[in-house]
Amino acid sequence: MSSAVEAAKRKSEAALTTAKDIAADAPAAMQKVREDPKAATQSFLHSPFIRGALPFVNGGAAGMVATSVIQPVDMIKVRLQLAGEGVKTGPKPTPMSVTREIIAAGRVMDLYTGLSAGLLRQAVYTTARLGFFDTFMKRLTVRAEAKGNKIGFGERATAGLTAGGLAAMVGNPADLALIRMQSDGLKPVGERANYRGVGDALMRIAKNEGVARLWAGAYPTVVRAMALNFGQLAFFSEAKARLKDTSMGPRAQTLTASAIAGFFASFFSLPFDFMKTRLQKQTRGPDGKLPYNGMFDCFKKVIAEEGPLRFYRGFSTYYVRIAPHAMVTLIVADYLNFITK
Repeated sequence: MSSAVEAAKRKSEAALTTAKDIAADAPAAMQKVREDPKAATQSFLHSPFIRGALPFVNGGAAGMVATSVIQPVDMIKVRLQLAGEGVKTGPKPTPMSVTREIIAAGRVMDLYTGLSAGLLRQAVYTTARLGFFDTFMKRLTVRAEAKGNKIGFGERATAGLTAGGLAAMVGNPADLALIRMQSDGLKPVGERANYRGVGDALMRIAKNEGVARLWAGAYPTVVRAMALNFGQLAFFSEAKARLKDTSMGPRAQTLTASAIAGFFASFFSLPFDFMKTRLQKQTRGPDGKLPYNGMFDCFKKVIAEEGPLRFYRGFSTYYVRIAPHAMVTLIVADYLNFITK
C-alpha cells in the first residue's frame, strides 16, 4: 500500500515539476513569437500532428469553397435526375427549362436549397477523401522511392479508389440530407417536409425512418465516390505529372489537369450518381413499400422503364457541376498546401 502511495507521490511531483518548467519557459516562448512570428508559425506548421492534419483541413476547406460556388448547378442536376421518374417517353427537361421553372415560380433562392447539407458533406467527405488521398500518396511515394521506382498510374488509381470509398461511407448521412432537401420542392405542397436545415433533416430522418436510413444508398454512394475519385484524383495527379515538363506554367498545368480530371470523373461516376440520387430520394408509399429495393433493382427498373440512356441524362450539367467543382477544389487545395508548406 505504502509503495503505491509513494509511486503516486513521485508521479505527482514529476507532473508538478514539468508544469513548472513549462510555465517558466512560457515567457521566453512568447517573446520568441513576438520577435519572429513567421518562424514560430513555420515551427507550428511543421509539428508532426499538424503535418498529418493539414491535408484533411486543406481538403475540407477547398471543398466547402467549391460547393458554395457550384451549389445552383448541383440543384439543377438533381432536379433533372428526378424528372420523369418511371416514365420512358414524354417531354425531356433541360438545364435551362429547370432553371426557368424555378425562377418563374419566384423561388430563385431554391437554387441554394441544401447548401448547409452540401457544406456539411464537404466538411466530412472532401476532408476525408483529399486527406486520405494525400496521405496514401505520400506513403506510396516513399515505398516506390525505396525500391528505386517512380509512383505510377496504378498507385494513383489505388489511392483514389480507396480514399473515395472510405470518405463516402463517412459522408453518406450528409449526402442523403442534401438530396432530401433538394428534392423536397418537387413534392405537392402538402407532402413537403420543409426541412429548416441540415440538422433538422438529419434528426427527422433518423427519428421517423430510423438511424440506419441515414445510410440509404450507401452502396451506390461508395461505388460512385470510388469511380469519381478514380477519374478525378488519379487522372489529375497523372495529368499534372505528364504536364510538368511542358512549356505550360504551374497555373495552366493545374487548370488543364483539373479539366481533364473533371471529364473522366463525370464519365465514370454519373450512372452511379443517378442511382444514388434515386435511392436517397425515395420514401415509402401508402402501401409501405419503397420504389426500389437496392442499386441493382434500381438499375433494372430504370433500364426497363426509362431506357439505358437515362443514366447519362444531364451529362453536360453534371460535367459543368463536376469540372468546375474539381477545378476550384484542386486549385484551392494546391494553394493551401503551398502556403502551409
